[in-house]
Amino acid sequence: MSAYVTTQQQEETLLHRFRHWAQSQPERHYLTQPMPDGSILNITWGQAWLQARCFAGWLQAQDLPPGSSIGLLGRNSAHWILADVGIWLAGHVSVPLYPTLNAQTASYIIEHSEIRLMVLGKLDGIGDSWKQIEGSLPTDLPLVSLPLSPRADVAQWDGIMRMQPPLEMPTLPERSRMATIIYTSGSTGCPKGVMHSFGSMMATCESLGGTYSFNNDDRMFSYLPLAHAAERAIVEAPSLYFGCQVFFPQSLETFQVDLKRARPTLFLSVPRLWTKFYQGIQNKLPLRLQRLLFATPVLSTLVKRRILKELGMDAVRVALTGSAPLPADIIQWYRRLGLELLDCYGMSENFATSHASRPGAVRIGYVGSTAPGVSCRFSAEGEILVRSPGQMMGYYKDLQRTAEETTEDGFFRTGDRGEIDAEGRLRITGRIKELFKTSKGKYVAPVPIEQLLANHPQIETVCVTGPENPQPFALLILAEPVRHELKQGIVTRAALTASLAQLLETVNAQLEKHEQLDYLVVLDDIWTTENGFLTPTLKVRRAVVERHFLPKAETWRRQGQAVIWD
Repeated sequence: MSAYVTTQQQEETLLHRFRHWAQSQPERHYLTQPMPDGSILNITWGQAWLQARCFAGWLQAQDLPPGSSIGLLGRNSAHWILADVGIWLAGHVSVPLYPTLNAQTASYIIEHSEIRLMVLGKLDGIGDSWKQIEGSLPTDLPLVSLPLSPRADVAQWDGIMRMQPPLEMPTLPERSRMATIIYTSGSTGCPKGVMHSFGSMMATCESLGGTYSFNNDDRMFSYLPLAHAAERAIVEAPSLYFGCQVFFPQSLETFQVDLKRARPTLFLSVPRLWTKFYQGIQNKLPLRLQRLLFATPVLSTLVKRRILKELGMDAVRVALTGSAPLPADIIQWYRRLGLELLDCYGMSENFATSHASRPGAVRIGYVGSTAPGVSCRFSAEGEILVRSPGQMMGYYKDLQRTAEETTEDGFFRTGDRGEIDAEGRLRITGRIKELFKTSKGKYVAPVPIEQLLANHPQIETVCVTGPENPQPFALLILAEPVRHELKQGIVTRAALTASLAQLLETVNAQLEKHEQLDYLVVLDDIWTTENGFLTPTLKVRRAVVERHFLPKAETWRRQGQAVIWD
């Protein structure tokens, strides 16, 4: 079935589209949620529309001021989306919170956005920060629990569904009305509240949806944080717009089984996870054996199909990646399987709608050309400036910051540096503010150097730093299989040291003298969202890393070694 189009398309919002699918395909499955007891909960479009209206009716009965901020805290689940839509139907604004936030940041968002009621979703205190966040919730903040919530002593979703009559004729919004405030994860400072209207969310569907031909028969798998703009722009919003089915995982342990059940046709992931999928296959079927099997035409087809089926991606027609570069050898590996990874680029401020790679026109290391409706140019300093149909309304309670980060003619200052090739494809070359100066007064851009190091199969995470040091250096975390082999004695530290020393020599040969790395530091600790070294979208918090490790730099430098184990 093709995408739905009407003459009123310019006035429609996601809620109009939701109502359309509920009326035109009420018995078709919309949301598929695995439950802890092993059962599968399928919610049809008709049921979803009814439940969202019941929740909206309950919210309206709470007598909150129109347009109140309603918090939404929990890991991805079917009821997360239903609650989000119910908040909109009630005339309020949804404010998602990452379930991995620390207590301090959660408190800041609750206070800054003036959240008047908090919806608690799927939380267990193991894969999230619930145990820390719970203690930071204001004692007078009303709470309501979705299924899989840890709180049974507050209003419950199932009880609301039984007792609350649905809104019979909900007032659907205009495109200009604010729908949500998305707090950027940020690598430094307090998060900013990015305000998005129903119009910017619809414009994104029309832009990216058209680029990749989203349609009513597509299936999606939702596991990246729904509190982030990308998951809402690529999964939640298009599912409502195009009538796609959305599947969810139950847990990390059941992830692969849940993914195989979904067999998504549209799949979004980030480099860190694409790498983990790749490494998981290598552990079961080493590359040397793959090469032998792929050399035989008949076996090659069967094995490649089997690998994609094992990953749960045998039906994927659009595979998207973004947020950071992915090593070229991993991209090529997926290509050999028949899965072309399409790099995309966007920010919370433009609802993840900026640049997108097209099938058959991918250039490795580039994030594609402008999405439909997007304009891009560079400032005199080389900063990427973007004007997008998904552009934000501004930063909540921060007119000054909004003005500072937007040009007079409406282009958003991304803070990224880049360059464009002859085909109009963009390459990100680093952050404007990530440039650092060595003690010799030379500026170093860390991202291109990190990309060279990240191509090495033994490395999972890398951060190049060294402000006020004679030369830059790199902090490395080994890939999980390598850490396992080291622990089991399959590989020795001496062998890894030799391999990494060779890598250092190879990389330095490609750099200007002032950019050349003094040494590599192999870290024993793992960087996670929980310990604060990664953002909720798995980007390195450079400021946190430097605050923690720069004090050790002088000691490391005095050792005079190419590879240092910390």
